[in-house]
Amino acid sequence: MPASQRVVQVCLLLLAAIGMFGGALQMVLGQPDTTPRLDNVHRFMAGIYFGSGLIALWAGLTVRRQGALVFLIALAVFLGGLGRLVSMSQVGLPEPAAVWLGYLVPELLVPCIIIIAHLVAGRRAASV
Repeated sequence: MPASQRVVQVCLLLLAAIGMFGGALQMVLGQPDTTPRLDNVHRFMAGIYFGSGLIALWAGLTVRRQGALVFLIALAVFLGGLGRLVSMSQVGLPEPAAVWLGYLVPELLVPCIIIIAHLVAGRRAASV
């Protein structure tokens, strides 16, 4: 497996672990100190988050056969990061700030790494 494809695979498996762990944790914890409506939406999104982790896991394990799916996963994570960025600009940075910035930076950078590495892997495969 070319190094660029391995980078894509590692990034997808990292996203899978984050999505599955985070989704399961948020499903259990819910949204404390809130209304039933917001808790309901929070747990629904936790299920989506977990399911996205499963999709990333499958894509990472079958990375050699994946094309557009890799780009779509990267786009979804990037859009999630943009949503977090909009939230921070509209209502402020949650405390502790370092934790939330620690979430934001990979959500914006890892998709860019995935896209670049996947494009490189695709070009190498096409030239062989």
